[in-house]
Amino acid sequence: MAKMNFYKNPKKDFIQCLACYNFCLIRNQERGLCGVRKNNNSKLKLLVKNKPIAINIDPIEKKPLFHFLPGEKAFSLGTLGCNFSCQFCQNWDISQFPKNQKENNIYWGDKWPSSKIINYCLKNNIKIIAYTYNEPTIWVEYALEIMKKAKKKGIKNVWVSNGFMSEYVLKEIAPYLDAINIDLKSFSEDFYQKICQGKLSPVKENIKRIFQLGIWEEITTLIIPNLNDSEEELEAIANFLKDISPDIVWHISAFYPAYQMFDKKPTSLETLLKAYNIGKKTGLHYVYTGNILNLETESTFCPKCGNLVIQRLGIQLIENKLIKNKCPYCGHQIPGIFDLSLK
Repeated sequence: MAKMNFYKNPKKDFIQCLACYNFCLIRNQERGLCGVRKNNNSKLKLLVKNKPIAINIDPIEKKPLFHFLPGEKAFSLGTLGCNFSCQFCQNWDISQFPKNQKENNIYWGDKWPSSKIINYCLKNNIKIIAYTYNEPTIWVEYALEIMKKAKKKGIKNVWVSNGFMSEYVLKEIAPYLDAINIDLKSFSEDFYQKICQGKLSPVKENIKRIFQLGIWEEITTLIIPNLNDSEEELEAIANFLKDISPDIVWHISAFYPAYQMFDKKPTSLETLLKAYNIGKKTGLHYVYTGNILNLETESTFCPKCGNLVIQRLGIQLIENKLIKNKCPYCGHQIPGIFDLSLK
């Protein structure tokens, strides 16, 4: 494998993509499952390079990342395509769009080469670039080019990911990746296969690997009524995370009907609080609810003395009381990256 190509040629007229655990075998002039990685005469062509379809300036809390530079803004970008096909996808209009479309009928996005993104961030004093909205693994070549330039300029890189990247991708991005939020969509292989057309086991392994690499990591689970909201499954997720570290951050988000799941009801606050309490009872120090406003369960409390140290409402930071990453009341160090001056 040539460096950064993320493919190999297993036999004539096919290439094998190495970006994610789908490891697609792609026939000449066809595209992989994600819809954006093409076999172009035995070379892989990334159809979305330099062409994000969505660009916004978001609060970092929206990713969600609660223990990574609270209150900072992130230049956020995403492209078309995805290596999953989640029936509940909130961004289905961009993630699923190219899969059943003829290539020459697709508008791939606006031109934003890496240098343009870096210059925009420097000019506007934006300290974070977020690779988000769709799965950044499927446009890793483009993402890596941006990440390397960002690193040289002191700009932080964060991914919002389904955690299905291959070991090849993780190895390449790790030196440039400062934080990541991974969707742990369920703790059931059956759910992943039927609802997401993916696999759970590689996601679990990547969550462990990323933590071991020392990259700041937070986890999000979207709670869908009657699909992944049982006490048994929530306890299994909480125990899995606690076994990695009781300090790993778990976000529990409310589902709203979307894409192919308009028959499901939105998640109730009661269900979110059930999951929150399970996480806390299991021994996780930092559990947060999302997509339903609740001041208490969206804020950070010191696990040692119990005092409020970071107050949030939704994705809005209200107050950060930490002093050099420590609780101002008892001096307990809160895990995360809260102050760039301390790095």
